[in-house]
Amino acid sequence: MLFPQYRGRRMRASSALRRMVRETSLSVNDLILPLFAIGGKGVKNPIESMPGHFQYSVDNIVRAAKEAYDLGIPSIMLFGIPDRKDPLGTSAYDKNGIVQKAVREVKNKVPELAVITDVCLCQYTDHGHCGVVEKGKIDNDMSLDLLARIAVSHAKAGADMVAPSDMMDGRVGEIREALDEEDLGEIPIMSYAVKYCSAYYGPFRAAANSAPTFGDRRTYQMDPANVLEAIREATMDVQEGADIIMVKPALSYLDIISKVRDEVDLPMAAYNVSGEYAMIKAADQLGWIDGTKVMMETLTSIKRAGADIILTYHALEAARELGGK
Repeated sequence: MLFPQYRGRRMRASSALRRMVRETSLSVNDLILPLFAIGGKGVKNPIESMPGHFQYSVDNIVRAAKEAYDLGIPSIMLFGIPDRKDPLGTSAYDKNGIVQKAVREVKNKVPELAVITDVCLCQYTDHGHCGVVEKGKIDNDMSLDLLARIAVSHAKAGADMVAPSDMMDGRVGEIREALDEEDLGEIPIMSYAVKYCSAYYGPFRAAANSAPTFGDRRTYQMDPANVLEAIREATMDVQEGADIIMVKPALSYLDIISKVRDEVDLPMAAYNVSGEYAMIKAADQLGWIDGTKVMMETLTSIKRAGADIILTYHALEAARELGGK
């Protein structure tokens, strides 16, 4: 027995000693802030289930992006809420679509901030699914061309990176090929490679007005019970040309982050999703927890599990806690 020769408490005795031997370091450089863009001017619609977050018109998106940049956050992720929807989500790849406008303005006003765009159809289709619906089913292969068009339109607008979140098989390869053909080969792809069909997405779907009008997404998003499938999905996206691999959600899937980290040598992102954010905020508002401490513990746990990058609605608060820029 090592005790009493070894005493773990010796290196916990002061803040300085704890910092010296700390195994996991969380930095503002690890954070990406998701933002929701909507039409109009001067719009700042509160998202009830996500306190502190809003649907922003483009002018206010620029202000939010500038705030993030000033705190040292290196990147934002843009989601769009369109003025119109149709079966094929055509506004998603319109060069004057809401995300395309937001990208151009942010890159014009905050050029050094990296702008990543979500590539999906769910916010733009009248049925709310992430792919083309044919005879009541999601047609994987028919969806690929549309997803590639979205990615190309975002890149042409000035996006620094595109992030397909739809979970259609083969979409990373299709997007990589389309970008290369348009002389946009320098644009990296952050793939939502391991995306589970999760109940934790509820607040996001209300914020982005993206809930499906029929059925659910179990035929294309992953079964929460599966582990080995995560390795297959991540490996497939690596082979198709992804530059960053993402696991989503994060907090209930820390084991998945760790296992995928062991198998994939690309940078690893994890999405600390809306439901995870909402639970901390609700408990904090009720006085049941110290929200700031739980936030930092949660983000540290995601980093400890193996994530290099964390997409989180806590980004602004966490950046302030970490000392910002």
